[in-house]
Amino acid sequence: MVPPLALDIDGTLTTPTGRIDPRVFELLPDWDAPVVLATGKAFPFPVALAHFLGRPETVIAENGGVAHVDGETAILGDPAAPRAVVEAFEARGGEIGWGDGDTVNRWRETEVALSPDADEALLREVAAAAEGRVEVVDTGYAYHVKSPDVSKGTALQRVGDALDVAPEAFVAVGDSENDASTFGVAGEAYAVANADATAREAADIVLDEAYMDGTAGVLADMRERGE
Repeated sequence: MVPPLALDIDGTLTTPTGRIDPRVFELLPDWDAPVVLATGKAFPFPVALAHFLGRPETVIAENGGVAHVDGETAILGDPAAPRAVVEAFEARGGEIGWGDGDTVNRWRETEVALSPDADEALLREVAAAAEGRVEVVDTGYAYHVKSPDVSKGTALQRVGDALDVAPEAFVAVGDSENDASTFGVAGEAYAVANADATAREAADIVLDEAYMDGTAGVLADMRERGE
């Protein structure tokens, strides 16, 4: 039997150019165990991917701020402090950086995401003034201003409870500091070769291959192990 999976999306199921790797549509639709898509993106993005994979919409979004399983959505993060911090950041001349028609944040419910080109030093200075009410997570794709008491790992425990699957039964694959909490609760944790230092340190194994190449290798190993 194959194990349940907790998979990051960006940098893990994608190509180096940020596109969904087509092997996702070959390897995941028939995976005979739960697959949790755990991302920093807003809620509609992993839901759409699950839909097009033909899989149940079992997702963690916004770095653990939103969890959806068995048709039930739980909002786990409080957006008030993150939004106030970003407003203060903008008041001091900072820019969110996505331009007009910001679809990165349009459907975001619990946090605010800023462009990697945003003024990180100013953002962290303003966030520090919030005295622990927010944290800034750098995924390499955005700076996420979120509640410090939510994480992908905490959300995975909640999703696992709903599925009646222990967190340690999951195999997790990711690439960023926002995956470290997932790695901390999953039974096996793999960082793809493009992973940042925090993810590498938290993982059980750092793969030799990057992006979907690394993830595909893990899935192949899991299939062989389950036969």
